[in-house]
Amino acid sequence: MSTEPRTVTLPTVDHGEITLPEPSWCAGHADHRPDSYRADLTHYGPEHRLTFNGQPLFRLVIAQTPLADRASREVCAYVEQIGDSGSFDPAGLYDLAAALDGAADHMREFADRLAAVLAEGER
Repeated sequence: MSTEPRTVTLPTVDHGEITLPEPSWCAGHADHRPDSYRADLTHYGPEHRLTFNGQPLFRLVIAQTPLADRASREVCAYVEQIGDSGSFDPAGLYDLAAALDGAADHMREFADRLAAVLAEGER
């Protein structure tokens, strides 16, 4: 097993090929676009989706943009609220509230995972 740090080399539109350390939690860069700017290169961990009735509510990923110009360069949780709106009767609204309670539990578990990554000191 290699003890060398993982690296990834990605083409950018403004600085050519950039090689940077790749954290062990990074899911890779298969969807990287070569017309990206260096400051936008981002490591993303595996995606976690929280749903209600099969529809996505939130998307959670561990993320880091190590060469950002304006945003934080720290490892963080990227949370995206997704899904569509709807109209609910009282029972449906209670069901949604229960799903949000469950989503909150999953977010706390995700926060624990992020804390573990940060405690390992890998950035």
